[in-house]
Amino acid sequence: MEDKMPKTVDIVSVGELLIDFISTDFAERLEEASNFKRLFGGSPANMCMNMARLGNNAVLVSTVGEDELGNYLIAEVESLGVDCSYMGRAHQPTTLILVTRSKEVSKFEAYRGADAQILATQLPDTLLKQTRLFHTTCFGLSLAPAQHTIINAAQRASQLGVQLSIDANYAQKIWPDRKRAQEVVKSYCGYGALVKMSEVDWERLYESPLKEPSEAAAFLLSLGAKEVCLTLGSEGCYVATEQEAHFLEARQVEVKDTTGAGDAFWSGYLTAWLDDCSLLERAMAGRRMAERKLGHFGALPQKVPRADIYEDFK
Repeated sequence: MEDKMPKTVDIVSVGELLIDFISTDFAERLEEASNFKRLFGGSPANMCMNMARLGNNAVLVSTVGEDELGNYLIAEVESLGVDCSYMGRAHQPTTLILVTRSKEVSKFEAYRGADAQILATQLPDTLLKQTRLFHTTCFGLSLAPAQHTIINAAQRASQLGVQLSIDANYAQKIWPDRKRAQEVVKSYCGYGALVKMSEVDWERLYESPLKEPSEAAAFLLSLGAKEVCLTLGSEGCYVATEQEAHFLEARQVEVKDTTGAGDAFWSGYLTAWLDDCSLLERAMAGRRMAERKLGHFGALPQKVPRADIYEDFK
C-alpha cells in the first residue's frame, strides 16, 4: 500500500561509508603501489554525496567505528549537506579499502569492520514514508546484520510506494557466496528496482561475459526489475525497460581517475529520474556526470550545478 505522506527526502542511500586509500600513481596491482592518498569512500556514500552535490535532499544510512576515522567520515559527508541523522557508530573499527588508481578497472583489498553493523533502528518507517528513492549496493548486502536490515527495509519501502534502486556491484572477494548473492539480487529486482550493473559486475555475478546487453537487460527485467542500466566501460551504456531500450555511446575524455565514476553516473541518472526525464535522457545525464568524475582526481567539487548534467539535452 502506498503512503500519502509528502515525499520530502529525494533519496535514502544505505550501505558502506569507509576510508579509501587510493594509490597516487597508476598501478595494475596493489603490490606495485607504494604511496596512497586518504579519501572518503564507499559506493552508497559516494553516490549519496553526489546526489547532494546536485541539489537533492539526500540521507545516508551507514555505520562507522567509534574512532577518529569515523568522526572524519561523518564530518566530510555532512559538509556536503547530506543528512547523517540515521548514521550508526559501532565498536568495530571503521572499514578501510586499499585501491589502485587505474585507467581501466581498479584493484582493491577490503579490511572490513563497522560497515556491516547497520541495524533496523536506523531505517524506521517514519523515514521511508518520506522517501522517493531507496538505494543500496551488493557490498552493503554482503554481510549480516546489514544484509538482513537492508532487505527488510527494501521490502517495507516498496510497500510504502518508494522506488528501489541498486548498484549490483558484485565482487566475490567481498561476497564469497555467489549463489546467495544471485538470490538476493533476484529478490531485490522483484520489488521493481532500478538496476545498475557494469559489464564487470555481470561477469563476476553470473560467471559469463556480457556479450549481448539486450539479453542481459532482458534477464534482469524478467527478474522483476523496472529499469536496467548496463554500463559498458569505454563503449557506453545500454538502458532498457519492458517498453523501450537505448544504447548510448561513451565520449572520449581525459581520464584522471576511474574510482567513483560509476557512482557519479548513477547520481546523474537518478537525479534525472527524480526530474521525470525520459529513459534516454536519464542515461545522458548519467554520462555527463560520469565524465566530470573521470576528468577529476578525487572528490568532485562541493556543488555541481544541476543544469550541467542536462547540457546534452539542448
